[in-house]
Amino acid sequence: MATAYIVDAVRTAGGRRNGRLAGVHPVDLAAATLDAIVERTGIDGSAVDDVIMGCVSQGGQQAGQVGRNAVLAARRLPDSVPAVTIDRQCGSSQQAIQFAAQAVMSGVQDMVIAAGVESMTRVPMGSTAIFHMKEGLGNYKSPQLEEKYPGIMFSQFMGAEMIVKKHGFSKDQLDAFALSSHLKAIAATQANAFANEIVPIAIETADGAGLHTVDEGIRFDASIESISGVKLLSPEGLLTAASSSQICDGASAALIVSEAALKAHGLTPLARIHTLTVTAGDPVIMLEEPLFATDKALKRAGLKIDDIDLYEVNEAFASVPMAWLKHTGADPDKLNVNGGAIALGHPLGASGTKLMSTLLNALKARGGKYGLQTMCEGGGVANVTIVEMM
Repeated sequence: MATAYIVDAVRTAGGRRNGRLAGVHPVDLAAATLDAIVERTGIDGSAVDDVIMGCVSQGGQQAGQVGRNAVLAARRLPDSVPAVTIDRQCGSSQQAIQFAAQAVMSGVQDMVIAAGVESMTRVPMGSTAIFHMKEGLGNYKSPQLEEKYPGIMFSQFMGAEMIVKKHGFSKDQLDAFALSSHLKAIAATQANAFANEIVPIAIETADGAGLHTVDEGIRFDASIESISGVKLLSPEGLLTAASSSQICDGASAALIVSEAALKAHGLTPLARIHTLTVTAGDPVIMLEEPLFATDKALKRAGLKIDDIDLYEVNEAFASVPMAWLKHTGADPDKLNVNGGAIALGHPLGASGTKLMSTLLNALKARGGKYGLQTMCEGGGVANVTIVEMM
């Protein structure tokens, strides 16, 4: 089977809800990362066979096929480049990477951009369902789905708390994990570890025009006292907003190519796609699936957890990567080494390619060989992508 290579991956710095990226339309935000990929790699934009864009909330300003609209808004891609928008919940743009790799590995396409976008300010989480319900148009739960799962409203918040109870985590442990995310993100920012992956975005501020280049969600004054003092999300639970991922605006993109494209365009790859895996399990506890997806991915790859140099496990809630560490026996010093979504934000459909950009740059900086990325996703689904640095 042919090999799929990642030539480059970029992301915007995260923007807080109603923060520095609130004034940027999500189509233009996504277009900026597409343009950056073309410019940084030096490819002819007309050679791109397809753009696969992840986006969860496909309504409002992200309706009307946001992937295609981003291509049309981009300055370095001609209108002849097709695009498609996909939704695998939080793993949407990680799935975009995997679909792009599958297209290349099958020999059908040679050059595909995987990307993602989510403006959680302009298209609030859940709004596409809520607005329809308010208009009397019903909800996602069909009669047959209700028959199989009577009285259950699938909730990631409930699933995260179920993981806390199942694995016996304390609030102190959850809060300590959250603090570590901020401390690692602070250290990475101060060391310019994100400089190569972040695409500057032109914004308007109270002081005039500027560039957004620093993740806005990082609490540079974070302490265990400030984190532990945040109120509980539920009186019966242990998680708080401080130990959960931050609502975030952002976009990201990665260029996936074949060996033929490397030669034809004089490209140097960062990494090759080693293993692609997606699994599904319990839709109620929902967010625990990365544990079992990782088991399957490692078995398929012929690798052990200790063979992997760095892990990116999305911090949707602190309980998810904590349970993943406990289940896999992975080295916590290799996990989310530059911080995670608790500090940096989780822009839903953009998080997959966002994490990949961070993983590749961290591996390169440390001289690592193998990286593993996984995401918990709505519906009890999880993607795992293993890459090998070149």
